[in-house]
Order: sequence, then structure tokens, then C-alpha cells
Amino acid sequence: MEDFGQQRGGVRIAVIGGDGIGPEVVEAGVRVLETATEVDGSPPLSFTRFPWGCEYYIEHGRMMPEDGLETLADFDAIYLGAVGWPTVPDHVSLWGLLLPIRRGFDQYVNLRPVRLLRGVESPLAQPGTLDLTVVRENTEGEYSDAGGRMFSGTPHEVVIQESVFTRRGVERILRYAYEEAKGRRGLLVGATKSNGISITMPFFDEVFREVGEEYPDVGASLMHADALAARLVLDPESFDVVVGSNLLGDILSEVTAAVSGAIGIAPSANLNPERDHPSLFEPIHGSAPDIAGEGIANPSGAIWAGTLLLEHAGYPEAGERMLAALEETLAGGTRTSDLGGSASTEEVTEAVIERLRSH
Repeated sequence: MEDFGQQRGGVRIAVIGGDGIGPEVVEAGVRVLETATEVDGSPPLSFTRFPWGCEYYIEHGRMMPEDGLETLADFDAIYLGAVGWPTVPDHVSLWGLLLPIRRGFDQYVNLRPVRLLRGVESPLAQPGTLDLTVVRENTEGEYSDAGGRMFSGTPHEVVIQESVFTRRGVERILRYAYEEAKGRRGLLVGATKSNGISITMPFFDEVFREVGEEYPDVGASLMHADALAARLVLDPESFDVVVGSNLLGDILSEVTAAVSGAIGIAPSANLNPERDHPSLFEPIHGSAPDIAGEGIANPSGAIWAGTLLLEHAGYPEAGERMLAALEETLAGGTRTSDLGGSASTEEVTEAVIERLRSH
């Protein structure tokens, strides 16, 4: 892992600002990343920017060029701001950019760490008590493109959407989750809905138990997703690692982001663990077009996502210092309005950079 990026004299990062506040927060993250590696003495990062997203779609009829994936394939990592705009349907923006990247580069792990940082208030947890990770299957499951519509617009209209669960896909995400739990507190909860979904979820449960036989030191259990969501709200401190299918993992990771105080601080990593392809790092908040260009967007999620990028690139110490600087900034009172403060995007970014340079 330490050799990642060093083989080519540094890490090459493709930057896709995207839409709304995306360019603002991702550029803030780029500045912090540059400072973190400079202070740490790590090999330099190089950034190449691509103007893809909804604005590109409005002009070209595509979210990215036809050879977009071929262009991105030569990079070590992808750093994304946010995607979405009111005049472009969500399924167009998602299926035109983010999902092709996830699937084209086999980024089958969506990793969402959850902590309550100092300086961030949550009605459900106290700082220092919340530390869990949600592992979400990221390339198949309920978010398949299989199905269709017949007799559209008539009383006989039929709509079918199919879920696709493969043994390979389920086994590898569960094995990743067991490994993650093994390296943490050794507790794993699998999200299921086998009491209502009679084919795919019982299969998920079977494979969960089969893979679990390889990890006797991990305390593993299955929990129905609705009950799990309630438990995450009522007792979030008791969880260590949660793993779920594409849909269930997506929903539960939004719950945990809210538990951590604000969606604006939550990061996400879309990983190809084998490193055959670049992985993608992004904040999980949306493009927030209502505040785009006002300079008040919270850059914390993008900055935290940058720490995951550094960890994946083999520079964990730089990533840890970067996250510590962000937490010190928030605890010191420099926060955007969504966190109860009055600081601008620029002020939060500069405060994080100053703390990195002063340590």
C-alpha cells in the first residue's frame, strides 16, 4: 500500500467538481490535500480537472464524453464534488456519470465511516462515543438496470424492476466487511429483509453465515433493516461495522450520517480494493443548488473524503493529520451555518490549512 502512487512519482487524481456546490467544496478539499501532503513530506499529488456533470449534459446531451471512462482509467483516484441539477432528472445524472464510474471500475465497496467529530452536535450521541463503519455493496443488488415498462400511460401499465444478486458479488462484499470488523472491534451486523423479500435476502443471509465461518473471532449477526435503522438511532454507540446490499446499505448510511450530526460532514469512498482500477472519493451531500455560488457550503465532507483518499493512496499519517485539523477547526468554532456557525467555505478551509501548517 505504501508504494501506491510512488511508483509514478506521486498520486494522479482526476477531479470532477460536478454541479452546484460540488466545485466549491472539492476545490477546498484539493487545497487541503495539497497542504497535508506538503507538510507531511509525501510525494506530490497532481490534479487534473474535468468539467463533467449536468452543465456538460445540457450542452452535450451526455454527463461525460463517450471515452470518459477510458480517460479516467489512467488515474490513481477520482475526487468528486457532487452531481445533480433541478433541470436534469436525477436518474439521468446518476446513470450518466456516477454509476458508470462505479461499475466500469468495479468499485464494489462503498465505505462510509461514521464518527461524531468534536464541534459537531448530535441529539443522539456524544463526541468520542460514536465510531462505526457502513459497508455497502456498490455495483449490483437492487440498483440494477434490469426491467422495463409495458403499456405506458394506459390502465394496463406494467413496471418491472429486477434485483441482481450474484454469489461473487455478495461473497466479496461480505468478506470485505468481515475483514473490516476483524481490524476494528470485531463486531459485524448484516442488514437483511428476509422476512419480506423471499429470494434475494435469504440468499444474502446464507452467504453471510457461510463467509462468517472463516471469521470465528468476529461476532456476527443479522438484523432486519427496519429494526436496524431504529437501533442505529436509539443506540448508535453499540455498532462497529454494518454491511448491507446496495439499497439497504444506501439507506442505512444516510441514517448514520444524520446520527453523526450533519450530512454535510459525511464522507464516502467507492473502492476497487484490488486496485485494478481507480477508486472514487466524495462527500455524500447533494449539489445544493439553492446555495451554489454563495460561498457558504460546508467543505467538511469533501475534506474528510480527502483523508480517505490519502489512506487509500498509502499516506495514512497525512490523512490522520488532515482529519485532526478538520476536527480541531470545528471544535474551535469555525463552522458553516449548517453546523450552527457563521463561517464561509473559505474561512473553514483556511482554518484547516492553518492548523495543518502549525503542527
